[in-house]
Amino acid sequence: MVAAGIAARANEDGRWWSSAMVYTALGLMAAAAISLLDIRWLGAERDIAVLEHVAEAAVVVTLYATGLQIDRELRLVSWRTVVLLLGVVMPLTIGVITLLGMGLLGLSLGAAVVLGAALAPTDPVLAGDVGVGPPGSAEPEARFSLTAEASFNDGLAFPFLLAGLAIAADGGSGWIGSWLLVDVVYKIVVGVAVGAVMGHYAARLALPLRSRARLGADLDGWLAVAVALAVYGAAQTVSSYGFLAAICAGLAFRRYERDHEHHLEMHAGAKRIVQLLELGTIVLVMSMLTLTGLQVPGWSGWLLALLLVFVVRPFAALPVLRTRCLSTREERGFVAFFGVRGLGSIYYVGAALGTGILAPDEARTVLWTALAAVLVSILVHGVSANAGIRALEHQESLEPPRAPEPAPV
Repeated sequence: MVAAGIAARANEDGRWWSSAMVYTALGLMAAAAISLLDIRWLGAERDIAVLEHVAEAAVVVTLYATGLQIDRELRLVSWRTVVLLLGVVMPLTIGVITLLGMGLLGLSLGAAVVLGAALAPTDPVLAGDVGVGPPGSAEPEARFSLTAEASFNDGLAFPFLLAGLAIAADGGSGWIGSWLLVDVVYKIVVGVAVGAVMGHYAARLALPLRSRARLGADLDGWLAVAVALAVYGAAQTVSSYGFLAAICAGLAFRRYERDHEHHLEMHAGAKRIVQLLELGTIVLVMSMLTLTGLQVPGWSGWLLALLLVFVVRPFAALPVLRTRCLSTREERGFVAFFGVRGLGSIYYVGAALGTGILAPDEARTVLWTALAAVLVSILVHGVSANAGIRALEHQESLEPPRAPEPAPV
C-alpha cells in the first residue's frame, strides 16, 4: 500500500515516473536481494504456471473494471479507430515480430508466431495510466482508443497464439479449417455473447439490491471481482475466450441503468482492487528475474524488444490512424507510441509454454524475450507517459469542445 501511495502521488504531481515503474523497481530490488541472500524463490521458467495464473487474474479483473468505465456508444463509426488498431495494427505487428523472431532469434515459424501473438497486444493493466477516466467522465478519442484497444486485443490475440502452437505441433495446413471455425468464429462469438448476457443480468440483480442497501458499498470492489471471475469461468467452461467475455460483461453492466450512482462506486472499488493486483503482480514477476535469464535473449532479443517499442508499433499504427479518426498529429503520435506491453503478454507466454508444445530451447527464448520486452516497455512508456499526457491535454485545451456522445445502446 505504501508503494501504491507513492505511485499515486507521483502521478498526481506530474512527475516523470509511472506507478508501474515504482512497482518494477521494488520487484528488481527484491530480485537482487533474493540473489545476494541466496533465498530459494520462484523461478520464471520452473514456475511458469504461477506467472500465467497470476497475470491471468490481474488481466481478467482489469478488463471487467475497464468495461465499467467506457461510455462510448456501441456503433461502428464511434469505434473506427479501435477497429483499425485491432484489425490492422495488431495483425501487422504479429507479422513483423514473427519475421524478427525468425530472423534475429532463429526461432521456428511456430515459435515466432507465438512470440508475435504474445507481444502484439497492448496491456489493459498498464494502459490505465494513459486511458479514460471513471464512468461519466470525458472520453477524448486518443485515450479512448488506447483503452478500448488494450481491452479487446488481449482476447483477439488468442487465435494467433493458437495458430502458432498448431504450426509448432503439426505444421502443414490441415489445421486451418478447424482453427477458423472454432478458434476464430466460435470462441469469439460465444465469448462476446457470454459476457454481454452475464454482465446484463449481473447488473439487473446487483443494482436493485444496492438501491435497497442490501449490498454494502464497502464491498463494491469485491462484487466486481466476483462478477469478473464468474463471467470468465463461464466463458472458459464453454471453451470460449474469457478475456473477451470479461470486457463485454463490464460494458453490458455499465449500460444497464446507466445513470445509477452504483456504477461510479463499483468502478472506484474495482479500481482499488486492480491497483493492488497491479502492484502484487508486477513485483512478483520482476522478483523472478535473474541475470542469467536476462542474458538468454542475447543482443538480438533485446534489440527486438527495442524495435517493438520504438519502431514496430509506431510505424504500424501511424499510417493507419487517419485524420478522420484522430484529427491532430499529437493524437496520432500519442496512440501510435503508447502501445505498452505488460501482464497480458506474460499470460500468453505462460499459456503457450504450459502446453509443452514448443521445444525447450525455443520456449526459454520466447519467455525471456517477452519478459525483456515487458521490462523495456514499462521503463520507456513509464518515463514518457506523463509528458505525453500533458502534451495531449494541452492540445485538447486548444480545441473547441466536442459534442457529447449519445447515450450508449
